[in-house]
Amino acid sequence: MTEHRLIMAFESSADETSVAIIRDGNEIVSLETATQIKSHQRFGGIVPEVASRHHIEQVTLLADAALQDANVTYDDLTAITVTQGPGLVGALLIGVTAAKTIAWAHNLPLVPVIHLAGHISAANFVEPIQYPALALMVSGGHTELVLMREEYDYLVIGDTRDDAAGECYDKVGRTMGLKYPSGKIIDEMAHRGEDAYDLPRAMLNEDNFDFSFSGLKSAVINLMHNAEQRGESVDLDNLATSFQHAVVDVLAGKTERALKAYPVKSFIVAGGVAANQGLRDRLNELMQQFPDTTYIPVPIALAGDNAAMIGAAGDIAYRHGKRGEWDLNANPALEFNYLEE
Repeated sequence: MTEHRLIMAFESSADETSVAIIRDGNEIVSLETATQIKSHQRFGGIVPEVASRHHIEQVTLLADAALQDANVTYDDLTAITVTQGPGLVGALLIGVTAAKTIAWAHNLPLVPVIHLAGHISAANFVEPIQYPALALMVSGGHTELVLMREEYDYLVIGDTRDDAAGECYDKVGRTMGLKYPSGKIIDEMAHRGEDAYDLPRAMLNEDNFDFSFSGLKSAVINLMHNAEQRGESVDLDNLATSFQHAVVDVLAGKTERALKAYPVKSFIVAGGVAANQGLRDRLNELMQQFPDTTYIPVPIALAGDNAAMIGAAGDIAYRHGKRGEWDLNANPALEFNYLEE
């Protein structure tokens, strides 16, 4: 009988404190997450000091709860894995310190992972990623196309030059007077309106895989301000529809270009914006053109930050021999390598 790997994972890169127990990299045994959204809503975004204090309050409680829910003890664990970066440095430090302390106290291997690898690896909870693979990583801080020629090989082939897609949603939402975070609200509004406003699709036809959303954000802000100065009304549902179409056109267009340039066995869409129904619908249509590629959208429940995805990535890193030393530190600028042509 094969012995199973049980990994405890910690995620604290932003405004979610999360601890999970993962079996063999593809089964969630337990998952405990404490969200801070209500604490940050009144500020219109994440306040790093507030986030760090919440992590301190929650992390040990969640670790105990994850063990209890899984009906295991530290003696049953194979390793401890943790998000090393990117993220807010103070928030990351809480998770890294908790993981190091537990790993040291219970003589367990410590496995640091890149947060973005977690988002992508969450696809393994749906079905095993087949390599080579391509991932569209869309979140509040990142919009990237990541090529994986083999397991544990992450290469960025396209990146955003400025705002990430999720960041653009929140900034546009603030301009429209919506609550933070705005992505889900805009997605719902977009299904009620019509594409009535002419908004830019930056870099859509350029011969590369990069993105730019700053101009789109500015176009929406200018449209709102100009209407206000003229005393004109803006149909917010129509504006949401036009905005979302512009974002999705670029994301899907660049993805199509990448899939044609790099034939792959699996295509994954991951990150918080992967929960956007407009994007998921468009990618469903797009993937009809690529019948030899398995499309794996990360489940909506796992699209945001959570420790289960860190456990999935940590299992891969553990099997590939990645280990952290006791002087492991948070790295808020940690990122994948870029493909060099």
